[in-house]
Amino acid sequence: MAPTGVLRNLTLVLGAAVVVLGSLLFIAWKLYFRGTEPAGTWDGWELRELQERDPAVRLPSSPALSCCPQAVWKQVLVLGLDGAGKSSVLHYICSQKARTRISPTLGFNTAQLRVGGLEMDLLEVGGSYNLRAYWPLYLSDAHVLVFVVDSVDRSRLLTARQELHALLAEEPRLPLVVLANKQDKSDALSTEELREELALHLLSGQRELFLLPTSATWASLSTATSVLHVKSLLVTLLSQP
Repeated sequence: MAPTGVLRNLTLVLGAAVVVLGSLLFIAWKLYFRGTEPAGTWDGWELRELQERDPAVRLPSSPALSCCPQAVWKQVLVLGLDGAGKSSVLHYICSQKARTRISPTLGFNTAQLRVGGLEMDLLEVGGSYNLRAYWPLYLSDAHVLVFVVDSVDRSRLLTARQELHALLAEEPRLPLVVLANKQDKSDALSTEELREELALHLLSGQRELFLLPTSATWASLSTATSVLHVKSLLVTLLSQP
């Protein structure tokens, strides 16, 4: 049996490979679709999933975009522990539809939004243990950080808090939007309870900070519309000079 240290190093190497491949796919996706109009979008949103499980992903062709090419580009970085519901939230925002099941993000998911002169790229990075070490690498390009928290998973709230505060220490002025997800569950913590558990009160006055309740599942379509408020908030934040 291989020593524990060797296995850990191998795991980190594999995690790094995932990040590199995901980055290449994301860059290729951006270059390919820059200046094109996505087909079949909902209110300007489109979801394109790029995961390291399929490096030969085929991207559909799109007709030429007729709007002004001088759009201002902004990036939203979407992070959170694995299982928090990041992909479900993005999917609902982009399609206004819930999915019964979404596989865990092993690499990257991306979504694009164009509103007027604003072009927004949302980059979701997987939240598994191996990938979290690489989260800080993507902070420098982000204009807003969205951090998704599972409101039911009390056992990992401390981990979520530690990861979040470590990120914020890297970028002390980056606007933060925390999503208290899975609010449809009867045992979900309230936003006030999560504010305390995540020690968000310590961040008061340091940055623009928002905490929103969300849910985006088939069982909670009546409350899933709360996710749409996230869209409006992001547009407002990124439209600021």
